[in-house]
Amino acid sequence: MTISFFDFLGQLFNNIPLLITVILTLGVILVNGWTDAPNAIATCVSTRAIGPKAAILMATIFNFLGVFVMTMINANVAQTIYNMVDFRGDPHYALIALCAALFAIVVWATTAWYFGIPTSESHALIAGISGAAIALQGGLKGINGNEWMKVIYGLLLSTFLGFFMGWIIVKIIGFIFKGFDRRKTSGFFKYSQIGGGAAMAFMHGAQDGQKFMGVFMLGIFLANGRGDIENFIIPVWLMVLCSLVMALGTSIGGYKIIKAVGMDMVKLEQYQGFAADLAGAGCLLLSSVTGIPVSTTHTKTTAIMGVGAAKRLSSVNWGVVKEMVWTWVLTFPGCGIIGFLMAELFIWIF
Repeated sequence: MTISFFDFLGQLFNNIPLLITVILTLGVILVNGWTDAPNAIATCVSTRAIGPKAAILMATIFNFLGVFVMTMINANVAQTIYNMVDFRGDPHYALIALCAALFAIVVWATTAWYFGIPTSESHALIAGISGAAIALQGGLKGINGNEWMKVIYGLLLSTFLGFFMGWIIVKIIGFIFKGFDRRKTSGFFKYSQIGGGAAMAFMHGAQDGQKFMGVFMLGIFLANGRGDIENFIIPVWLMVLCSLVMALGTSIGGYKIIKAVGMDMVKLEQYQGFAADLAGAGCLLLSSVTGIPVSTTHTKTTAIMGVGAAKRLSSVNWGVVKEMVWTWVLTFPGCGIIGFLMAELFIWIF
């Protein structure tokens, strides 16, 4: 099942619950743009391979291409997020619970952004809707265990594979270019890193764009009293809308996250930035093809850690890493509890 753009517009202003859901979902996508999407371009900006404005424009284009191309080929990630929780039952209360989850995600992500900590919007999204589904269904029956296990797999994949791929790729690059004059290779790595940043932006769109579009489609179906839809087709107009809102968020507040990931955690040279981008993009491609929802923040930052650790462990600012890890650890219970409490409150009020 799907919905055309004109049908969507026709319903939007005649269906207040749908309007509220759309506003909240776009708010979450906007927050993702300023707290998550900057990770894709953090390294190429921090090494001065490309300027911030040009990098944001590049991220905008490749985020859209990632959303569009990968969704056309394989929409498994969107289906996983859609089927991860059970919002069936009374569509009225289900929609209220979903709105509460989206509100919780915005609160959590905005707080983390204020402190310049690159939290994972993927984890916040998963935790928020899970907490709301538990509140809606009155227990863990609101969670689809088989689909939720993919989140655990994704957590392990993004942590260990991201780190080791970063470590291995930078070692391989160092070995290949060992005898070269570094001044002669600087131009090559400058443009290679721009390409790596574009690949990361493409895969960010492929992963995070699909997650939020899956929730967007869930909101549309619930607003129309259809909580029983199991399969859907993502329309092109939604891909465009998601990409534009995400790009707007990146242009508004991306620099804080770029600084934390690309400058404060590890001081990178251009060849190291290219290695981190290549490792991160490779991990995201593997997870997208297999339908495993992973955090682009998690994947990129662990790849950067691996690159830094390949030189020496002291190259990594472990104080910054510690802040990030605590944020990741707290996101699941923190945002999940907020989603649960907001859902209980919203259901009681409305």
